[in-house]
Amino acid sequence: MADGGAGMSAATLTRDLVLTHTRALKLPGMARTFEGLARQARDAHWPHEDYLQEVLNAELASRHESVIRQRLREARFPEVKTLDTFDFPAADGISATQIHTLARGEWVTAPENLILAGPIGTGKTHLAIALGVEATKQKRRALYPRGRPGAPAPRSPRCPRAHPLAAAAATG
Repeated sequence: MADGGAGMSAATLTRDLVLTHTRALKLPGMARTFEGLARQARDAHWPHEDYLQEVLNAELASRHESVIRQRLREARFPEVKTLDTFDFPAADGISATQIHTLARGEWVTAPENLILAGPIGTGKTHLAIALGVEATKQKRRALYPRGRPGAPAPRSPRCPRAHPLAAAAATG
């Protein structure tokens, strides 16, 4: 190179400019995926609109995952439990159908409470946390209350209107 090797290729300059713009516009999903998708688009001869659609889909997915991660942190679950890991056959008297219906989250907006009651070791805490995890996947806020049974559930300043999973603290 005439400038002693200090110059960069047009492709490198473009890449750096795109990365700068994605940072300025706060588009981390796009920043992570645009190069791989560009190669795929070139190799498969995608129209520009298809490439743009895929890059935007990657950004939307990234934002959705980010919201879920943030809501899980705010919920303060002692550990993440899911419905997939709950042993329904071993849990006598717990209807998998009913729990999966609850997991859709419609009960959260209804003027009803959800109380999980039963003897020690029957999965109440697991189910309360799993329902909270499902709520976060639906972009809802959840809060795992900690403290002594019967005490008011703590409220997070970041999610003051969260629905406390009271059954976990009161019975688990």
